Amino acid sequence: MRKQDNIYAAALDQMVDFRFDEKVVDVFPDMIQRSVPGYATMISTIGVLAAKYAQADTKCYDLGCSLGAVTLSMRHRIKQQNCNIIAVDNSPAMTEKAANILAADTNSQVKVDLVCADIADIDIQNASVVVMNFTLQFIPIEQRQTLVNKIYQGLEAGGVLILSEKLAFDDNDVNQFHIDSHHDFKRDNGYSDMEISQKRSALEKVLIPESLAQHQQRLNQAGFNFVEKWFQCFNFVSMVAIK
Repeated sequence: MRKQDNIYAAALDQMVDFRFDEKVVDVFPDMIQRSVPGYATMISTIGVLAAKYAQADTKCYDLGCSLGAVTLSMRHRIKQQNCNIIAVDNSPAMTEKAANILAADTNSQVKVDLVCADIADIDIQNASVVVMNFTLQFIPIEQRQTLVNKIYQGLEAGGVLILSEKLAFDDNDVNQFHIDSHHDFKRDNGYSDMEISQKRSALEKVLIPESLAQHQQRLNQAGFNFVEKWFQCFNFVSMVAIK
C-alpha cells in the first residue's frame, strides 16, 4: 500500500518552498495520483507513444523521472533493438528510491541508466524519444527555450518530445474555472481546503505554469514542425512534438 500524503494536513508555522526531498519522496505516489487528474492514463499512454516512435539503436530520455513511472511505462512497451533509456532527476532522494524500484523490475530487457543530475547538464544525443512529464514547469522560464532547443537538436529525424505541463490560461474566467475544478478534484480525493491552500502557497514560486500557446510557440521556435495536444484534463495537458 502506498503511504498517504499528509504533508500539509496540519497548519504550518512557516511556509517554505516545495522541494522534492525525502518527505515528499516518501509519499510521492499517493501525492501525484491524488493531485494530477488523469495521471495514470498519461503514464500508460506515454509508454504507448514511446513504443511507436522509439527507433532501434537510439536513446530514450525521461527528464525529471521522479520515481520512474514513465521510465517503467516505456521500458515495458519498447520493442526496438538496442534502444536504451536514460532517466534523469536532480533529487538524490528520488533517484535513490527510483533505483530500488527499477532494480526490482525484471520484466524487461531494456537497459536503463539512472542519473542524478540537473537536466540542463545532460547531453541529449541520438535520441528518438524524450519525455518531460511535469518537469519543464519547474525550470526557470528564461531557461526553458534553451532546454527545448537542446532536446530538438539531440533528436533523430522522426523523434518525439512528449511534454506534460500544468497550464495557465489568459482568460481570467477560464483560468479560474480550471483552478476551481482542479481543487474540486483534490477535495474529492480527500485533501482538505487547508492542505490545498498550503501546498499551493509552497508551489507558488517553484512551479510556474504557462499557457498552451506559449508552449506551442516555444516548440515551434525550437524547430518542431508537428505539435499536437493529445491529452487534457482541466489545467493539465500533454503534447507531442515531432521532429
